[in-house]
Amino acid sequence: MSDLISQMESDQTNLIDKTDNLKKLSTEVKKLQEKEKEIKSAEDALKRLKVEHEQISGEIIPDLLTEMGLTSLKLADGSAVDVRMFYGATIPKDEGRREAAFNWLRQNGLGDLIKNEVSVSFGKDEDTKALQYADLAQRQGYQPLQKLKVEPSTLRALVRERLENGKEMPMDLFNVFVGNRTKITKS
Repeated sequence: MSDLISQMESDQTNLIDKTDNLKKLSTEVKKLQEKEKEIKSAEDALKRLKVEHEQISGEIIPDLLTEMGLTSLKLADGSAVDVRMFYGATIPKDEGRREAAFNWLRQNGLGDLIKNEVSVSFGKDEDTKALQYADLAQRQGYQPLQKLKVEPSTLRALVRERLENGKEMPMDLFNVFVGNRTKITKS
């Protein structure tokens, strides 16, 4: 009988421990959910701040300076406000437009801006085959993956140079964006 009572007491203790652990787990899950809400809220607030920043930097200050007949202004504290043109461009993701953009670059003597990456994937424990690939790829039946791209900063520089020099640049083919950006330089 004593063993039975001892076993029941042990079972009761284990049940209490499990209940305490469940309460702790529940508390931590609630904390995690609250942190996820806080992160989402902070990310949304950051997005709003970036939109407001872009509007002030790209529209409001440049418009005010233009109304005043200025492109830059030195402030009393020694800092300077300067508005500069901003250029953005991307190669379209749509395969037809993408190929047209690459063809335009080639036809205009700018094909060297295109990076042509070729890669092959090997499976686990195929290191030897990977080392021999340069000579054996086609004979072994591997089909390399090819990726053409133009670095974003290179494309932006090309767009800026061509537009500032009055040269042709197909705006829609390269998703070109031209706008203003305000830069504040502290003294």
